[in-house]
Amino acid sequence: MSSYKNILVEQNGSVKTITINRPDKLNALNQQTMEELKQAFQEINDAKDLRGVIVTGAGEKAFVAGADIKEFSEINELNARKFAENGQETFDLIQNCHIPVIAAVNGFALGGGCELAMACHMRVASENARFGQPEINLGIIPGYGGTQRLTQLIGKAKAVELMLTGDMISAAEALTLGLVNYVVPADKVMEKTNSLMAKILEKAPLAVGMVIDCVNAVYNADEDGYQTEANSFARCCGTEDFVEGTTAFLEKRKPVFKGE
Repeated sequence: MSSYKNILVEQNGSVKTITINRPDKLNALNQQTMEELKQAFQEINDAKDLRGVIVTGAGEKAFVAGADIKEFSEINELNARKFAENGQETFDLIQNCHIPVIAAVNGFALGGGCELAMACHMRVASENARFGQPEINLGIIPGYGGTQRLTQLIGKAKAVELMLTGDMISAAEALTLGLVNYVVPADKVMEKTNSLMAKILEKAPLAVGMVIDCVNAVYNADEDGYQTEANSFARCCGTEDFVEGTTAFLEKRKPVFKGE
């Protein structure tokens, strides 16, 4: 396992927790942190012993409060496209991860932090969490996929409003809009996140991964999502987990899935 400076990586059983660890900077995403996130998820995608990932931020104030603005002085029109594409590549790794990734949003999730949370498959937020894409206030726009994912999650009209005004929204409003799955007291965020992950871990691992693939296909213009679903359904029916699941149902017992 690699060693990192700006993120903490811990594994408990088959679940890995990644913590953005720059609390003095409200966990702002500088380029080193982005590179470490990318490397961590490359290793996760290659791992055989993992069943889930939780992403959170250090401290009590922020999940990730945005990008590190100090680095913006080095950005110009010539290198900005690569800057955005590198971030999109990292967040695509998260979105396309073959195991479930849940964001435990424990405070501000703004700019790149909101984009990071949206790249995860699910989001559990604390009551004091705040979400937003305030890039417009800097004369720029989201660059790590925010214009696409925010629109996918909450719809065009509200997404455009939030990105044009730069307004922050509360966790309660984020829940109403469908941006987060759950809102809980601040001291219950990890408990709820782990509970949600534990429920998923009881299911057939191969089927879980195929659900993620099929849902992601909805947003891939180059992929026929219906065909992806049919192909995945067929693959599931050739697994030992399918035999175990149907047998357990008929025998009125809890299935024991092995990911085979």
